[in-house]
Amino acid sequence: MNKNQQNNENWDFVIQSKSSLFSLNLKEVWNYRDLLFLLVKRDIVSFYKQTILGPLWFFIQPLITTFIYMVIFGNLAGISTNGLPQTLFYMTGIIAWNYFSECLLKTSTIFKDNAHIFGKVYFPRLVMPLSLVFSNLVRFGIQFILLIGTFLYFALFRDFQFHFSFALFLIPLFILLMAILGLGLGMLISSLTTKYRDLAFLISFGIQLLMYGTPIIYPLSAAPEKYKSIILLNPMSTIIEGFRFALLGKGEVTFMSIAYVCIFTIISFIFGLIIFNKVERNFMDTV
Repeated sequence: MNKNQQNNENWDFVIQSKSSLFSLNLKEVWNYRDLLFLLVKRDIVSFYKQTILGPLWFFIQPLITTFIYMVIFGNLAGISTNGLPQTLFYMTGIIAWNYFSECLLKTSTIFKDNAHIFGKVYFPRLVMPLSLVFSNLVRFGIQFILLIGTFLYFALFRDFQFHFSFALFLIPLFILLMAILGLGLGMLISSLTTKYRDLAFLISFGIQLLMYGTPIIYPLSAAPEKYKSIILLNPMSTIIEGFRFALLGKGEVTFMSIAYVCIFTIISFIFGLIIFNKVERNFMDTV
């Protein structure tokens, strides 16, 4: 059969890809929600499996970190906590930052860490990073209970005055922003690490440096005015400050800063989701 005959051939079936760059298959992800639940359960169980203290590590880590921050930054360095008890100030920032950083770091290596699974069975690849976000949310919830217990202790026995405000209802928004921001940036980075392995080491180092550019060990009010605008370019700065303001009543947060974080988070998520969707089709060739 010559070339002209092939071009004029009428085929009964034509097999071709129907997916496009913007075909995100979110409905398919919903159909695999049982798998999502199993992966979340696996992540939580494996975290404390074969450990002596088990799930107590969820409480120990923020407590030890808070104690170290109190000694080094609060007492030795004498950094202000904006009039708040050091324990509550540091613990609030630590718990929020841990959730974001864990979502970002674990999602950023999703292709490399799960190449053995992705190469054997098909399922929507988006299920895997979503499972990490939800499993980290469970850990965040447990640590948040610790924070509430500490808060009640200071309110009952240390005369810490709590002033109720409607900012308290913004807490779910801040948690959602942390989850989506970590997921979006993590998917974007994971798509790049399939080809550039060194990026994973850079991100691990960079996330530690970024912590010091976020008002975790210091309040935003203590930063020099000329640096505040730079610090606020980091979306986590507004989230941490807003988280403290909602819980403890002190923090610098404005409607414009929240709007900036929302826009930044949505753009990061959409862009990361599109790139992730594109790379997951042929990443086995590069991993």
